[in-house]
Amino acid sequence: MSTSPKTLPYAEVIGDPIAQSKSPVIHGFWLEALGLEGDYRRAHVRAGELADYLAARRADTDWRGCNVTMPHKQAVIPLLDRLDPLAARIGAVNTIVPEDGALVGYNTDAPGFLEPLRPLLDQVHYFRMARVLGTGGAARAIIAALADEHMVIVLAGRNVEKARALLDELHPEGEHHVAPLEHFSDETDFVFDDREGCLDLVVNASSLGMTGQPPLAFDMTHAPPGSVFYDIVTSPLETDFLKTAKAAGFRTVDGLSMLIGQADHAFRRFFGAVPPRGEADAQLRERLLA
Repeated sequence: MSTSPKTLPYAEVIGDPIAQSKSPVIHGFWLEALGLEGDYRRAHVRAGELADYLAARRADTDWRGCNVTMPHKQAVIPLLDRLDPLAARIGAVNTIVPEDGALVGYNTDAPGFLEPLRPLLDQVHYFRMARVLGTGGAARAIIAALADEHMVIVLAGRNVEKARALLDELHPEGEHHVAPLEHFSDETDFVFDDREGCLDLVVNASSLGMTGQPPLAFDMTHAPPGSVFYDIVTSPLETDFLKTAKAAGFRTVDGLSMLIGQADHAFRRFFGAVPPRGEADAQLRERLLA
């Protein structure tokens, strides 16, 4: 008597291209560490294949959901049954989960971005400002996340009208500002006031500085004393932007921090378990950089 092969619950990451995704390493590490039976895969899905992909997975009882990477984070929205309120506000989905027969879209980029900043954000400040460089898709989640943490945002982009429209869409009640991206590439003689009790962030939310992309030009005279520099780029992990900031004595946060943070929130929804963090993060980073 033959028995059908055992199948495993699985999740995956979809995008076009997809070979570069580090998500299978992250989720695979956690599944292994927890001893869970499950799998996490890559799926190369092109724009015209999204509807068929989701229809097929909806009928697959082993499928626990997927992460969504570029260029599909907005294109998947009309194909879903409902959105989590944060994903609806951001207008981008990076995690899809089947729930009671419905496909539900979440955005874990926003909480993932904030995770390494949480010890700072949990402190009391009388003023918080973030200089956010870039107005592309990644900036949407970052702007929404920072606005919810009562940050005044200075959004810099090549097109200041686009920057203003983005702020007005995502946080219209905030007193935020825009600036041309080149403003931050030139030296300034501006003298910052006392930053005691303030929180200042400088965030590269663009692909500038990524392998194969032009560098991000930022003159350190624009950074208030005590600023924290955060780059979402993961290749190279230590960009010139972060190297220069570190050499100037500023604290830095690299792109793997956000990548691991957003994966944590997705993993809990896919597999119903809390991933091992803390000391395990160092081991995970070693595997990601191997």
